[in-house]
Amino acid sequence: MFDLDLLRSFVSVVDSGGFTRAGERVHKTQSTVSQQIKRLEEDVGRPLLNRSGKTVVPTEDGERLLSYARRMLSLAEEARDVLARPSDEGAVRLGIPEDFAAYRLTELLAGFSRARPGLRLDVRADQSTYLRRDLERGDLDLALLKRAAGEKGAIAVWPERIHWVTSKMHPVDLSAQSIPLIGFPPGCLYRAGAIHAIEAKGRTWHMAYTSSSLAGIQAAVSAGLGLSIMSEIAIQPGHRILTEKEGFAPIDKTEMALVSSPDASPATLRLADRLAEFCDTVQAKAA
Repeated sequence: MFDLDLLRSFVSVVDSGGFTRAGERVHKTQSTVSQQIKRLEEDVGRPLLNRSGKTVVPTEDGERLLSYARRMLSLAEEARDVLARPSDEGAVRLGIPEDFAAYRLTELLAGFSRARPGLRLDVRADQSTYLRRDLERGDLDLALLKRAAGEKGAIAVWPERIHWVTSKMHPVDLSAQSIPLIGFPPGCLYRAGAIHAIEAKGRTWHMAYTSSSLAGIQAAVSAGLGLSIMSEIAIQPGHRILTEKEGFAPIDKTEMALVSSPDASPATLRLADRLAEFCDTVQAKAA
């Protein structure tokens, strides 16, 4: 039988690409994590990690074990939650950005909800400006939101990778007198960042397409109606990332922040832990 603690360290090493960062995630020293991986390899009788180079990557056997390890850890977490929960856990009101709602986060939320029949999970996808406002008003218990980098007050934060994008098939004429922009309505962090970046270069701009829907913005970019800035997870095959040589450097002064209300319930904090693990995994894959 596999030791779940060893599997947890193994998954953390793979996701983070090294023993030091894995130790930080599982709250163990680098040497302890290394010893745990050695014990796991002795248990299975095969090497699971290639340790050559700057990063640590799984061997072929390690890749086979990885999917099973994730499933076993997920099942163990679900079983623990089911046995520990009270018969009625109340409600958790969660706010998330729309691009994360479309990026497998719904699967995590559905699993979390199924494991807690006594909990009512209310989820709303919206602009971060409104999520922050409703969290401060007490209308949300937990929010995953986008904000300027370096702000205080969060359970966890992750630097965002956002880029200028144009259409791959119908690219915008970058020498045009006025740059056509595509974005969310006023109040959006990305919209403000795009306008500021354009004006900082002494260029003029106009809003060619405004939509409250991420899908609408993605479609408008693909059709060639204008430029937009998007997080990496929202960029689609029909988009082309603009480069610094073209005068559109990446905008890296934003971050994702997981923020809870001051009186968050145990169920809210448990969901926050699951969201933090999810975002850690997304960040590690994007690195």
